[in-house]
Amino acid sequence: MKELIKKLKDGEIIPFLGMGVFEKTLTKDGEKLPYDSDSMILALNNNRAMSPRLMYEYTRAAMSLEQRKGRDFIVQMTNHIYTSKEYDVPSVYKWLENIKPKYVIDTNLDDSLQKIYSDVNHFLITGISRITADYDRYIIYKYDVISKTYTKIDKKELTLDLPILFKPMGSIIPDMNFIISDADFVDWLTEAMGGYAVPEVIKEFRKGKQYIFFGVDFSRDTFRMVANEITLGLDGGFVLLNKEELSKKEDKFIKTHNLESIDMGIDEFINNYE
Repeated sequence: MKELIKKLKDGEIIPFLGMGVFEKTLTKDGEKLPYDSDSMILALNNNRAMSPRLMYEYTRAAMSLEQRKGRDFIVQMTNHIYTSKEYDVPSVYKWLENIKPKYVIDTNLDDSLQKIYSDVNHFLITGISRITADYDRYIIYKYDVISKTYTKIDKKELTLDLPILFKPMGSIIPDMNFIISDADFVDWLTEAMGGYAVPEVIKEFRKGKQYIFFGVDFSRDTFRMVANEITLGLDGGFVLLNKEELSKKEDKFIKTHNLESIDMGIDEFINNYE
């Protein structure tokens, strides 16, 4: 584990965080935050279930809500989920706060990752979709620890001198850009396959790297595709899975990407290897 932590710090092993890291996270008044597709649908739809067809995956449900109520509704509801009530950052973020990996991928939409890096200068890359001005599906910011502010920068200014936080599905800060509905993901994945969702600096840096996946649901088509595009050129890695049986799609993805399954929950892993 000492070797793993050293490799995390050096960027040889890259943490990849999914919604499952929120499974045990509660707001200060005891409400659960979304931690899987079903709970995200309920959060977006005022705790009301939707039709079985829409409950299949939250991207589909979000698309339906967007079509009926408008894009601004989805944006504001997503922001409301993570800003209306106070909560502590999930345990895996607290663990990573002390390690401060050189590069982190976080597909969650809140600002937990930014919070644990708020005491150091860093770069932040957030995903964006459905734009016509450019092919690139990301925005790059530089964080100044003195002023506590993010400033947009040109992609040519991104370097490996500072930690890089990559939030490909967007974030509530510094701007509310979210990849959340089917239309968002179709656009983002299309451009990702063309090479426009990841800056060149990251494309070079990630070659031959390993990954450790926390809370990523590989049973969902969307996030398997997202993970595949973001980790192109990977050299295996680890995935934390606390489940008795894998679906065929999960098993295939893990074997195809040469990942080693660690059969324990996130908190157990952290507690054993602090």
